[in-house]
Amino acid sequence: ARPGPIAGQWRIAMFRRIVVSTDGSPRSNRAIKSAAALARICGASLTIFHAIPAYRMPYYAEGMSFVWPSETQYLKGADRETAKLLARARALAAKQGVAATTAQVHSADTSLAIVAAAGKARADLIVMASHGRKGLQKLLLGSETQKVLARTRIPVLVVR
Repeated sequence: ARPGPIAGQWRIAMFRRIVVSTDGSPRSNRAIKSAAALARICGASLTIFHAIPAYRMPYYAEGMSFVWPSETQYLKGADRETAKLLARARALAAKQGVAATTAQVHSADTSLAIVAAAGKARADLIVMASHGRKGLQKLLLGSETQKVLARTRIPVLVVR
C-alpha cells in the first residue's frame, strides 16, 4: 500500500489502470460508478470504453421494402450517439471524484474490442456490468461478460 489518506483510508496500489465498458444502460452506469469509486480509492486512472456495433447490411425478403441507412449515415449517427453516451459516463465518474478518459471503436465483436481496449490501456482491471440474462435469452444472445472472461487474463470485476 502506498501512503495517502482518502477519507481516513490508505490508498490501495492494487490497481493503477482501470477500464470500464459501457453500453449506456442503467446497469452499465452502476459499473461506471463502481469503477470510478474504486479508481478514486486506489489512485488509479480510469478509461471508459464503448464498442460501437459494426454496420450490418439488412437481409431483404422477397417483396419487402424498407428504408435502411447507408453505412456513412450509420457511422455518423453512431459516433454522435457514442459521444453523448461517453459524456454522460464521464459525468458519472466525475461525481465520484474521478476524471476519466474515454475510448471507442467500431467492432463486430464487442468482447474482443473490450479485451483489446484493456490491452491498449495496459489495464490491470476490467469492470463490466452483468445484464442478468438467463435461460434461452442468455443462450441465444450470449454474454459479453462471459466472452471477456474467457478471452483475457486481466482480472474482471462484474457489477450486478
